[in-house]
Amino acid sequence: MKRFRYRALAADGQTMSGVTAALSESDLENRLARLGLHLLRARPLRAGGTGLWKRGRIDSRHRLDLLVQLEALLRAGVPMLEALKDLAESAPSRAVADVVNVVRDRIESGATLSLAMADHPTVFDDQIVGLVRAGEATGTLSAVLARIVASLKWRDELAAKVKKALTYPAFVAVVVAGVVAFLMIYLVPQLVQFLRTMGQELPLQTRLLIVVSEAVVSYWHLMLLLPTIALAAVATAAQRSPRVRRQLDAWSLRLPLLGPLLQKVAVARVASTFGLMYRCGVTVLESLQLCQEVAGNQVIAESIARARNAIATGTSIADAFEATGLLPPLLIRMLRVGERTGDLEEALNHVAYFYARDVDETLARLQGLIEPVITVVLGAILGWVMISVLGPIYETIGKIRG
Repeated sequence: MKRFRYRALAADGQTMSGVTAALSESDLENRLARLGLHLLRARPLRAGGTGLWKRGRIDSRHRLDLLVQLEALLRAGVPMLEALKDLAESAPSRAVADVVNVVRDRIESGATLSLAMADHPTVFDDQIVGLVRAGEATGTLSAVLARIVASLKWRDELAAKVKKALTYPAFVAVVVAGVVAFLMIYLVPQLVQFLRTMGQELPLQTRLLIVVSEAVVSYWHLMLLLPTIALAAVATAAQRSPRVRRQLDAWSLRLPLLGPLLQKVAVARVASTFGLMYRCGVTVLESLQLCQEVAGNQVIAESIARARNAIATGTSIADAFEATGLLPPLLIRMLRVGERTGDLEEALNHVAYFYARDVDETLARLQGLIEPVITVVLGAILGWVMISVLGPIYETIGKIRG
């Protein structure tokens, strides 16, 4: 499917413009004709995205609102095309309205909702498309949409908690860096001039403070520029090289304090996705394929891939995950019992609940630990500056009194 920006003439003589998907310009003309529009001009959009597909990226909140309203309308018995028409008319932005209109045009042309959604991977990811496809196959589309909404809400809440836990330490770290820069660039040089006029030998900690202050004054621009360049280079390399991205993901899991948290967040997301897909009737192998994509970490995705391959050869789900080392023994036993009793869905719910609760507790502990650590670091820096400056002054005053 290609995307076209078009201009068309309506039956009442008004001109309309928009963006839609079609196989060709003639197919676009036929689609518009069914809507009572006469095509005047059409221009294909590049695959990289100009117009809507570049500027009209829909954020997670609008996507969630869209799915919530669609589920409510379908549950109330509103036909699909009428529901999509209502959503387009009440859309909060032009981007959302354009996407809904394109999906509606595709369905009018004979496509299913899942196929129409698949044309917009930046809005509807593979997990959403796969679940909608399963709902269409089983005739439970409204129920599946409700489960998708619940899963997206949980993922958004989880992301918000992680962001909140990391935002405060980052803000305090910036404040600490600003205080240190002020001390080293402005305050310390003035105090150093005073100390040098005293004509006495300075202690080691004072000489070290002077060296650090002079380095900051002389090379502050490099200290700001080099980390920025390094981060940009690493980000570019990770984007272009899967090997670099995998190595960064492996290092992130080995970080003290933060590594275990990132692993728990990824496993919680995987367990929730796996349970949701399984409840909706998606096969185990297809569910695990989508779990690899939502893991957000190459190392964990590779572990899931190994488990998937083992399950494909006849290994039980519990044994396959036990071999990866992703889950603790308690959760492995839950999966094993779930497989034996035929209640795997409940076992997956327990796994997702366990990790969701563990993530909350880890975030609370991390926040409680970071605040005193930053306070101690700032106090140590200020104490070093005060001792390095006031020490020689007190020593000079003592000699004068003596």
